Amino acid sequence: MALTGKVALITGGSNGIGAASARRLASLDVRVVVADVDVDQGKLVADEIGGVFVRCDVTQPSDSADAVAAAVSSFGGLDIAFLNAGIGTGCSLGDDFDVDVYRRAMAINLDGVVYGVHAALPSVRASGGQIIATASMAGLMPMPGDPVYGANKAAVVGLVRSLAGAYPDVRVNALCPAFADTNIITPLRSTLEDIGMPILPVSAVVDTFMSIVEGSGTGEAWFVQSGRPSEPFGFRNPPGPRNADGSRLEAARKDPVSLALKEN
Repeated sequence: MALTGKVALITGGSNGIGAASARRLASLDVRVVVADVDVDQGKLVADEIGGVFVRCDVTQPSDSADAVAAAVSSFGGLDIAFLNAGIGTGCSLGDDFDVDVYRRAMAINLDGVVYGVHAALPSVRASGGQIIATASMAGLMPMPGDPVYGANKAAVVGLVRSLAGAYPDVRVNALCPAFADTNIITPLRSTLEDIGMPILPVSAVVDTFMSIVEGSGTGEAWFVQSGRPSEPFGFRNPPGPRNADGSRLEAARKDPVSLALKEN
């Protein structure tokens, strides 16, 4: 993708991965809309990069629609929707389970992506652009310390893979970092340091984000792990259905959803 003059919308753009991605894109002459609930910091980032700030609570569908509208009205369209807003959960399903915490985490980490995709699709399809959602390594592997977080990030990965088949005219991918040096790990930082878990620099996550932006794939979940080159995670196809006599279904060769029927 030639980036000069393109338009990007970044949710969760006031801090961390979102802010760093906004700066990287702006350095490549991309016009950026920074969307976040952190108004003061978001305006600072937007002013720094010559972009536009819009307050956006991703749990509200109308806010995502307003953020897309801001990109279109300010810059004439939308080429890259980076749905990056997210929070940690910090509770299990045991005695410490908190319904309000659970609902807030699901509303931001999953609903926020769903609402963002819904709002961005018409403009991104019109431009032949792309949607990138921040998931996590927790969406690719078990997350015993925060199972609710693992559940909503796995849902984001599944959503992205399905959307890629549903909308072949748009590239849709997931960014799946391990523990990165952002505010989301603040409650875990001392524990991570005590056990020797590497903490990714934000720049490494942004490098992978840019690999997705500048690539050609769709339906991919790019992992970002310390000490490893980032690449799309290799999903193994599940066993496909067969006829009663054990032969493969003819539908698997003819039907548009045959990808879901492939065998290993």
